[in-house]
Amino acid sequence: MKEFDENEAIKTMRASLPEGKAQGYSDDDLLNLVDIIWDYYEINGLLEIDLDEDETEVSVTDIVDYANRMIRKDKGANIAPEDIPVLIEAELDYENSLLD
Repeated sequence: MKEFDENEAIKTMRASLPEGKAQGYSDDDLLNLVDIIWDYYEINGLLEIDLDEDETEVSVTDIVDYANRMIRKDKGANIAPEDIPVLIEAELDYENSLLD
């Protein structure tokens, strides 16, 4: 398993958007969304390692819902609601690529 690299995650997320739209987000904007995803994992106990249990299925819909709530609360957030699902899918694809 490869190590998670925030810069690579951001690069993957940026590549998931159309070019003009991708440049509208700073690395900090995208990193904020990565942090929100990992906060979701932590809150839901998905970061705890238990070798006796099967891998827990992550609900993309639940992550998107959580991210939408957190971004609405964050006055400094600059991510359009319609881009959140695409960006989250890209970040999850990056995470899955680390397992190869």
